[in-house]
Amino acid sequence: MPTVPVSPRPLSVSERAVLEHILSCGFDGAAELRSQLDRTEVVARWSAASASVDLRVREPVRHAALSSRLVPVGAQVVDESGEFVGELLVWTDEGATLSGLEYAWVTDVMPTSLPPVDRIRLI
Repeated sequence: MPTVPVSPRPLSVSERAVLEHILSCGFDGAAELRSQLDRTEVVARWSAASASVDLRVREPVRHAALSSRLVPVGAQVVDESGEFVGELLVWTDEGATLSGLEYAWVTDVMPTSLPPVDRIRLI
């Protein structure tokens, strides 16, 4: 599915809160990825109404040493009753800079906004 380009913009309050929460986990490269947040821009949405976005980190940047393009943190999203409704995935490019925030859902309706941090269970 092609993305919908947007004029580069800073992270929204909710995008930054979600990324800070996920990157608060202790894994190799987390500190470097956290240091990129002030220089991270949203450059595309995955669809017009999607909460998932493509990211770009402006130079200069501290690159993270990761063995995978997917940040190694499980971030399960639950609803008000604690039922699993999706997960958040943080992607990096091959240079280990932040490149995407994906909201994968298991409900019938695509979420159009990110969940509040208190609905994200880190594994």
